[in-house]
Amino acid sequence: MAMVLAAGLGTRMRPLTDDRPKALVEVAGKPLIDHMLDRLHEAGAAAAVVNVHYFADSLERHLQGRNQPRVLISDEREALLETGGGLKKARALLGEEPVWAANIDSVWTEGAAPALAKLAAAWDSERMDACLLLAPLERASGFEGKGDFFLGQDGRLAHRGSAPGAPYAYIGVQIIKPQAVDDGPEGPFSLFGVWMHMIEQGRLYGVVMDGFWMHVGDPAARDAAEARLTAPA
Repeated sequence: MAMVLAAGLGTRMRPLTDDRPKALVEVAGKPLIDHMLDRLHEAGAAAAVVNVHYFADSLERHLQGRNQPRVLISDEREALLETGGGLKKARALLGEEPVWAANIDSVWTEGAAPALAKLAAAWDSERMDACLLLAPLERASGFEGKGDFFLGQDGRLAHRGSAPGAPYAYIGVQIIKPQAVDDGPEGPFSLFGVWMHMIEQGRLYGVVMDGFWMHVGDPAARDAAEARLTAPA
């Protein structure tokens, strides 16, 4: 099972999101939501929950044409719930086993090992409550930060905190136990606080992808990602 977080307003992507949700902005001829759903299907996800809010009707109509993976809708028309709140609202659909959770603003080219297969191979429910897919900053575009995490030799993550930088960025895909959000507040909340608790418990891990990651956060980043994806081999 997977969850794709697609409810956001996409304000940084304007004017491309003036008439559509960010999930339906196209990169290299394919909407962002389909880039991610295709990756998840290739990784073995038979079903995916997609949360909807902004231009929800348009996104639901688009998703009606998909059956690989089978799509279930988590309706957030009433209020945006952020990443943690979105997962919590969808809990009944997600079940009790670890799930893929993914943003829709990431595309990538593969390296030696497929990124999601590498993440799945690293997953260990005994040791982990979540495992995040990371990219080194030198193999990323569209990411404006100074890195998110340090990665220990044992795979455990430490957040950058007050450090001036960190070598790895979270690319927006993880495997997480859905129970991790059960104690979250009602209404909107971010997964960031959930991750920080996992770090304290030594249960947040990471895996570095082999390919090149493109964060598609604004029109310029979309254009850069399209140029890389459509460049001659």
